[in-house]
Amino acid sequence: MVHSLPLAIAAASLLLPAANAFYDSSSPVIQADGRSYNSIVNKSNHTSIVEFYAPWCGHCQNLKPAYEKAAKSLSGLAKVVAVNCDDEGNKQLCGSLGVQGFPTLKIVRPGKKPGKPTVEDYKGQRGAKDIVDAVIANIPNHVKRLKDADYADWVAEGTGPKAILFSNKGPVSAMLKSVAIDFLGALEVAQIRDKETEAVGTFEVEKYPTLVLLPGDGKDPIKYDGELKKPAIVKFLSQAATPNPDPPKQEKKAKSASSDKKKASSSSSKFAKSSASQKSSESAADETATPETKPTPKAAPPRPAAAPITTLGEPLALQQKCLNDKAGTCVLALLPEEDTPSESTTLVIKSLSDLQQKYEGRKLFPFYQIPHANPQNAALRTKLALNSGKVELIAINGKRSWFRHFTAADFHLSKIEDWVDAIRMGDSPKSKLADGLIIDAAELPAEQVILEDPKQVKQKETTPDPDNVEPESDAVKKMKEQLKAQMPEGVQFEMEELDDDQYEKIMKQAETEGKEAEPAAEHDEL
Repeated sequence: MVHSLPLAIAAASLLLPAANAFYDSSSPVIQADGRSYNSIVNKSNHTSIVEFYAPWCGHCQNLKPAYEKAAKSLSGLAKVVAVNCDDEGNKQLCGSLGVQGFPTLKIVRPGKKPGKPTVEDYKGQRGAKDIVDAVIANIPNHVKRLKDADYADWVAEGTGPKAILFSNKGPVSAMLKSVAIDFLGALEVAQIRDKETEAVGTFEVEKYPTLVLLPGDGKDPIKYDGELKKPAIVKFLSQAATPNPDPPKQEKKAKSASSDKKKASSSSSKFAKSSASQKSSESAADETATPETKPTPKAAPPRPAAAPITTLGEPLALQQKCLNDKAGTCVLALLPEEDTPSESTTLVIKSLSDLQQKYEGRKLFPFYQIPHANPQNAALRTKLALNSGKVELIAINGKRSWFRHFTAADFHLSKIEDWVDAIRMGDSPKSKLADGLIIDAAELPAEQVILEDPKQVKQKETTPDPDNVEPESDAVKKMKEQLKAQMPEGVQFEMEELDDDQYEKIMKQAETEGKEAEPAAEHDEL
């Protein structure tokens, strides 16, 4: 026992470097500091997500597994970076970026001017998939979308090298976007859909995806027949152009800097106070906790639940919104007859509601849910040859008399978003609407029956005058009871809206049930 203390001290000293390295050398997370941050993040052509952390921070330790998982998924596509703000040399950087607590996540997207990126706080959930999806959505797209009408002009333009991906998918993949970024300014990249038959025939494409390299200077096209992985594709394209170093090499500019020093001193001072405050509060919590009861770290505040998409419970409402010859594109979730909403039903409504929230304020066609009680639900299923026993998702355009059917079995947000994106780009297959579904807009009642979402209804509520309220007839009461009986359990039918509290309950049920079944995001494919 005489030598036990020295041995323990020696062992502890060996473990110190590992303990200090929050992300070790084998981690897929890139470590940046005050010196390297500008080169790794600001000057890069690639999007980055950066975690500003402190090793003693409990929330940071909780985030670490998900952050490393996200880094692995984004390898080769974007940068996943971490900065230790507890390190004295990094405090100026953390302060200048407005870091006030840990962990702070920021998405850094390349700007129009080199070295001047756009920086925004990541406010989403802290799961690996949530982080990956947010970063993927922020990858710049330098891939040109070509059609039969313009591909020949693009090919003939200039003498430099080009590459074309022929694909049977609509959206540009994250991998192809990252390849285009690697060769930005050195080799142009484009994508052509399989339905562009003239271009497909010109390049004798027989399978999808097919990558064709146009070396330039009049040389013959070369088809790629290797592994569809980014390193192999970059190597193939490198025979015609050299990928850019990351970050791009730039001439050094002279630093001027008394003002920089003042700014740095101010930022570092503010950050030090903020960091000390958080560390003090966490230390106090540690001291007051008994050995049996460790303090439970507070989870990051959850993202507000998305408001449910609007329900169109009556035939006239659906005709006014979507089923007339003046109506644009609508996305409709046709709900089946169910005593209790199935996982598919709750998941499709949740995904559409989340997507609606994501694109709030931007131009996107409306999403509606059509309960089984609405007779138009059955009419649409019959006329469009849809399954009568499960939830169905369609896009419909009354003005142009077409519909598009979501045929995938997976109703998770990423899949539906890809489908919606394909519709917007005109890449999703469409079918002609059957006769009898679309009516003449001029024949509809002049005063529309508007079904609003609960938030709008609450804003417009007024106190009714009891003397002027007409009593409901027995027929109306009976109809309401019948409709209520056919709605999913926990959802109250109020003619024009769903009860918020009940619907949120269903949403939470879908979120907990759906997350375990949700597959890991795959972005390493063309």
